[in-house]
Amino acid sequence: MLKIVPVYAAILALLFLVLSLRVILGRRSNNVGFGSAGSDDLERRIRIHGNFAEYVPFALLLLALAEWRGGYPLILNALCALLLAGRIAHAVFLSRPSTDDIGRVLGMTGTQTAILGAALLLLAG
Repeated sequence: MLKIVPVYAAILALLFLVLSLRVILGRRSNNVGFGSAGSDDLERRIRIHGNFAEYVPFALLLLALAEWRGGYPLILNALCALLLAGRIAHAVFLSRPSTDDIGRVLGMTGTQTAILGAALLLLAG
């Protein structure tokens, strides 16, 4: 029975809904039905949400498989927390119009490290 990853998956699902709502509100405030209509702010919101949707499901699948196969709870918690922190950092720092890319780097490093760690756990058996 999975006990660790589902908790983080639920928290990440809530974050996904927040990011979705930010896109919806951005579209409404800019009167845009599809795309970003050239709005830099809306384009950022769309890409933050899209990047989350591209990476998080795969990361959670790998983490859940690692837990299902008996992965170490401390390592799984660390990788899940790293994924969550990475996604928060990515969303917060990339939301700023004058980002210096450190938040993007931190966010993606956390996300990719979680994916790498889960993959290594699975390969180690």
